[in-house]
Amino acid sequence: MCSGSFAKCLGITLIPLAILCILCNILLFFPGGLTASSNENITDEVWYFGGILGSGVLMIFPALVFLGLKNNDCCGCCGNESCGKRFAMFTSIIFAGVGLAGAGYSTIIAAVAINHGPKCAFDTASNSTFGYPFENGDYLSNSTLWDLCQQPERIVPWHLTLFSLLLIMGLVQAVLCAVQVINGLIGTICGDCCGCCGSDGAV
Repeated sequence: MCSGSFAKCLGITLIPLAILCILCNILLFFPGGLTASSNENITDEVWYFGGILGSGVLMIFPALVFLGLKNNDCCGCCGNESCGKRFAMFTSIIFAGVGLAGAGYSTIIAAVAINHGPKCAFDTASNSTFGYPFENGDYLSNSTLWDLCQQPERIVPWHLTLFSLLLIMGLVQAVLCAVQVINGLIGTICGDCCGCCGSDGAV
């Protein structure tokens, strides 16, 4: 498979992942699927926009670049100076780096949020307060602690599911962008379709 075609496949995969990450981040603004009574009641990590900016907007640009790589004329990839294929593949490495940074940011935010736990209403020794009842991810291995969160309802599985999805999709995006870095290097050095000149530009 030509490096341009392979990059297009990566771009096609990244687009739905980016959309899903944006949706997950938006859903996190509705704790437990309900409208928050105050912005202060929303988990802090949600406001870092890991899914919207990191795995979302920053991932759209590399995906579009990867999708457009195959549109160049393949015949110029074997040494024709007028062909910009090698430069296009080199540019894709830069955009893949941007995607890696975005996916890494989203993954780190998601991991911190999972360890931190959700913000919710819970009882203290003196009264009921809104904050973080869990410490250092202790609720992950002990689901009985989930009952500490009284409001919003179902906030713990909501928080854990959506941030886990962001974590997994961020890791997948990072791997795909890393693969494109390698693919882009190969395309920059060898051209998009090594050997295509002997077949009149056929892929």
